[in-house]
Amino acid sequence: TRAGATLFSFRGRDCDPFAEPERLTVADAFSRHAGIDLLATVAADGSTDRDALYAALTQAGMRTAPDDSWADLFSRVMVEKIEPLLGQGRATILCEYPVAEAALARPSPNDPRVADRFELYCCGVELANGFGELTDAKEQRRRFVIEMDEKQRIYGELYPLDEDFLAAL
Repeated sequence: TRAGATLFSFRGRDCDPFAEPERLTVADAFSRHAGIDLLATVAADGSTDRDALYAALTQAGMRTAPDDSWADLFSRVMVEKIEPLLGQGRATILCEYPVAEAALARPSPNDPRVADRFELYCCGVELANGFGELTDAKEQRRRFVIEMDEKQRIYGELYPLDEDFLAAL
């Protein structure tokens, strides 16, 4: 994009930043661009079903590995199937991320499986992100424990929780 231009252009794609943006939930993006029911893999408490998402990716013909975590699979769909298609012609606001992908964001009041988090895309590139801040120390601790358990599984080490941060909440 050059000074005075009215469009963002990148890799042969254009996006009009002045046009009304598309608002798209992550679940709708998974359905539209990958044929996957993402929320069928997320429980009411925000916990994720790795095996269900693995099966959905396999069914969709996507590459998987036996040791992929739910987060690995989620990221693969985002990078390979969804992000390149966002913000074509007009900006896309991608919102309502699964709480497992929004560590510091509060759950949506409409659906506890998703968080008040968004990202803004033009020409397939993320330009900005934001979220409603989680201020519930008990919920934040629960999420940190899940995250630390996953790090221990992957790296074989257990890292301490940030008790000062949790106390400040």
